[in-house]
Amino acid sequence: MSTPSKPRVIKDFEKLDGDIQERIKLEYPRGFHRHLINFSMADGRKVSALPFETEDHYYMVRMSVTEAKQIIEKDDDYDDDGILRDDIQSEYEEKYDDEIDLDQIADIDDDED
Repeated sequence: MSTPSKPRVIKDFEKLDGDIQERIKLEYPRGFHRHLINFSMADGRKVSALPFETEDHYYMVRMSVTEAKQIIEKDDDYDDDGILRDDIQSEYEEKYDDEIDLDQIADIDDDED
């Protein structure tokens, strides 16, 4: 017996629910641009997106490298170095404590671009 796959959602970051945006920030506290993947849409268009999985859905958050960097630059939740501020990270961790296994979040060296 096979298990059904999760619904896949392709959406722009700005159009996501605020809770999903916060959870994505927790998953990627050092920004998004290094985690983008490329894929082709059904119509053949090439798209880059940030993968994010919840218990119920698999999200592909559509964005280019430039857009990913701009989102972080404009977001007050991130410091000048593009890293999620400690106070915001603590707030989100407390809020989503039961939903995200924080030990699974990969750390990336500070000097990677």
